[in-house]
Amino acid sequence: MILGYSANQIRQAEAPHLEAGEPLMERAAAGLAAEIRTVLAGRGSEPGTILVLAGSGDNGGDALFASAALASTGVNVRVVTTGDRVHEQGLAAAEAAGAFVAERDAEPESEAFAELLEGVDVVVDGILGIGSGADPALRGRARRVVEAVRPRVLMRMMGASSVVAVDLPSGIGSDDGSVPDPVVLPALVTVTFGAAKAGLLLQPAAGLVGRLVVVDIGIADDLEGVEPLARLDG
Repeated sequence: MILGYSANQIRQAEAPHLEAGEPLMERAAAGLAAEIRTVLAGRGSEPGTILVLAGSGDNGGDALFASAALASTGVNVRVVTTGDRVHEQGLAAAEAAGAFVAERDAEPESEAFAELLEGVDVVVDGILGIGSGADPALRGRARRVVEAVRPRVLMRMMGASSVVAVDLPSGIGSDDGSVPDPVVLPALVTVTFGAAKAGLLLQPAAGLVGRLVVVDIGIADDLEGVEPLARLDG
């Protein structure tokens, strides 16, 4: 049985650990990096090339710290930021480890952006997380980036890129499983942190999640006795 919790329930479970200074993001990033390695190994493409789509929030930070860990061991990492802001510490760590960071104003429709997609084995979707709220549809630059990447992703059964979603595929409702806009990257694997988010277990979003991996970041005891929003036998 997989239990799915709301964004608010997850935040409440995390709060005392964050107040205590526990490294929740580092734990999440380590688990994410390990799963990306598994995907690369399964594709026979180690050390491989990954394209990291890094949003403005903590999901982007998770993705960037994971990419730093991967770059430091020889993985070819390319980073594209998708918002007006970026997790600066995560970005600095990725750059220090040898990741290539595209110019923040790189146009998704440009030839230079298309070149970033060449030879990519895995796309890491770290654009939006549980902070996207009741209207999680992608907008602005983030939407344009996904529109540029999506055709390659949809060819993955023919040997093109696979997607690892960070916490949840960007553009889905974390609580209700809604998909308000079809511009979403279907995931091969979704690596979620602490506990499954309810939306990952509910249709139509569940059809975009792929294999679900829950990384333990130390909040399981805090969710004991909390009534989940969704349950999935399995």
